[in-house]
Amino acid sequence: MKRSFSFCLVASLLCVAAAVGAAPKSEDYYSVYAGELTTLNYLVVAAENEHSVIANVVDGLVEYDKYGVLVPSLATEWSNSADGKTWTFTLRKGVKWVDNKGKVYAEVKAQDWVDAAKYLFDKKNASLTAKIAYDVVKNAKAYFDGTLTDFSQVGVKALDKYTVQYTLEKPVPYFLSMLTYVCFLPVNGKFLAAAGSRFGTDNKTILYNGAYILETFEPQVGRTMVRNDKYWDKEQVYIKRLIFKYNKEATTLGPELFLRGEISSVYVPSALIDSWMKDPAKKAVVRPAETSSYTYFYAFNFNPTFDAQYEPDNWKVVVNNKNFRESIFHALDRRAAMITAEPYAPERRLQNTITPRNFVNASGKDFVDMADLAKYSKTDSFNKALALDFKAKAKAELAGKATFPVKIMMPYNAGSTDWTNRAQVVEQQLENLLGKDYVDVIPVSFPATGFLGATRRKGNYAIQECNWGPDYADPETYTDPFITGSNYNWPEKAEGYAQANGKPVYENMVAAAKAEVVNIAKRYELFAKAEAYFIGEAFVIPYAIGGGGFQASKLEPFSYPFAPFGMSYLKYKGQTVMQKPLATEAYNKMKEAWDAEREEALKKSKF
Repeated sequence: MKRSFSFCLVASLLCVAAAVGAAPKSEDYYSVYAGELTTLNYLVVAAENEHSVIANVVDGLVEYDKYGVLVPSLATEWSNSADGKTWTFTLRKGVKWVDNKGKVYAEVKAQDWVDAAKYLFDKKNASLTAKIAYDVVKNAKAYFDGTLTDFSQVGVKALDKYTVQYTLEKPVPYFLSMLTYVCFLPVNGKFLAAAGSRFGTDNKTILYNGAYILETFEPQVGRTMVRNDKYWDKEQVYIKRLIFKYNKEATTLGPELFLRGEISSVYVPSALIDSWMKDPAKKAVVRPAETSSYTYFYAFNFNPTFDAQYEPDNWKVVVNNKNFRESIFHALDRRAAMITAEPYAPERRLQNTITPRNFVNASGKDFVDMADLAKYSKTDSFNKALALDFKAKAKAELAGKATFPVKIMMPYNAGSTDWTNRAQVVEQQLENLLGKDYVDVIPVSFPATGFLGATRRKGNYAIQECNWGPDYADPETYTDPFITGSNYNWPEKAEGYAQANGKPVYENMVAAAKAEVVNIAKRYELFAKAEAYFIGEAFVIPYAIGGGGFQASKLEPFSYPFAPFGMSYLKYKGQTVMQKPLATEAYNKMKEAWDAEREEALKKSKF
């Protein structure tokens, strides 16, 4: 009865609020975190940790509503030229930039997008997201590389005070969806110039035009976001304050803090879920956590920089042997690994491809069922017999060239209990199947703060669990980690991988797919062939989609801006903190209603 009451109470409150035109009531939101922000400079940063703040404090031209329908944000309307290359946006008038005290600094103008682009495409600023934009904006790559010095030739212009225009190198079918990502956000040029290298170093060195202001920011202590009273859409912002406290043991202590009423939402680690499900009081506040379109995979590193004790030179030899990679590829029991995070239904998160199922489709066919990719999407890569067969072939080919057992340095984030447990499971599982005479998997602990900078980005690993979140609605977005210039696993350094034109095989296949901008079904088929090739070479081991598991939360679900890419799902706009958390039954009813409403909304959508 309590669970039904919770659902009815929420529904009733929302209905009454809608009927009288009043905003839904919400409590403040409280949370704890273990990984500190590294920067607030949204023009350079690419990590979800930082995006979780940026998404709430700076708005772009367009956004998604709670059903995943593209709607106006700082642009009220837009048009596209007949050749598909020029997009013109009319800005909302009267939008304000404010400082961390809420004091108005300036009006948001078209020039702000030009100033942001000029900073983004300046190579010395080392933006980690610049490539996403310069790959599509006219002359942006040439300006970034320095072969073009006149920025007026770059395809970002302010036609007047309230009109922004983007000119692209070629038609980009998914361009509008790209605009929801961080590299297309505006910046006030005057403020940026005054801040110089200090821009984004704290909450005082950025400006705000979004739903919230980062009122306080004290590293290793906490941060507070407050509702921006100058926000253009403040009627849709219901949570007044978001309070985050730093705690290096956040993952471990979070569940207890939630039960004590000190925080508003928490993911329940797999190690605790059994005890919660057996306790009626705890079970009454647990519900499934939504999955996401983040893709998770185990990457083989072709650019090892780890310490000599882990034998990087030996790793270079074995990682360039396809049979060795295949032996690991087929030996990894992904289900066993996933049970550390999803013990009740691991299959709901497992995937055999890099691009997740249900991300995009064409001609009635899901992307992962297209071309050669279909054979991977429908087949579990875990196969003991194949793993041992490839092991025998690898040992024969590497005899006299490599030392066995091969040391496999595998970092993990100590701030995640599930990841810590998973590292141990993977170590034991691979060694038991392949033999300790063949591999010596060595999990290495790194702190949550700065984890990626210390591991993946500098090549400080042999094999690592990695992830990638889509930036726009096209399978091209899932190719970005594996292109020359990225910092995931450097496949372009693999021996014998380049073709006659000097580019890796995979990149040539991706280039062919990118070139097809008219026939979307053909475009997707070409991307599917490229992904199938990459998986077939065992450069990565597809593992899972993000999200999932269980959570206890007072946040109302299905009310935040929804999209399987970009930063929408990180926004608190539209959400409320309820008086009581939802249990599974109430959650499932709300999800069923949302699914039906979303289907209808997408049918009516123009974009």
